[in-house]
Amino acid sequence: MIVAVSRTGLRGVILDTNVLLSGIFFGGVPGRVLAAWHEDRFELILSPAILAEYRRVGDELAAEYTATRAPLTAILTLVTQRATIVDAPDLQVSVCADPSDDKFLACAVAARAPLIVSGDKHLLAVNGWGEIAIITPRQFADRYLARDTT
Repeated sequence: MIVAVSRTGLRGVILDTNVLLSGIFFGGVPGRVLAAWHEDRFELILSPAILAEYRRVGDELAAEYTATRAPLTAILTLVTQRATIVDAPDLQVSVCADPSDDKFLACAVAARAPLIVSGDKHLLAVNGWGEIAIITPRQFADRYLARDTT
């Protein structure tokens, strides 16, 4: 699969659930990351398993923060329409201390995506596995968004 290059030169980025949903519900740096995707500053890559987790966890948060249900639905619809969705078979062996995080690595492998943005300590702990960089939203913003102000 060939991943399109965006204006920033990023080939493909996977957003962990905590980044996407923090951006929707709370803004801050994850909100800047999400806004950058919306502005086509990078290509979002995900798998059906990641999309299912976005929806499941998003619905749980929306039940708590009812005012955000409409934005959540709209953003997840946009994600489904605009993100590149790849078939990502499970990894042969679990890599993360929390095996439920392996789906993000599996997606990166399947898409040949070089970057995962996450605040999850289990994912951050395996930074560099399979030549996949795993960085925090702050690191992403500092490295890729600060210099791309167009």
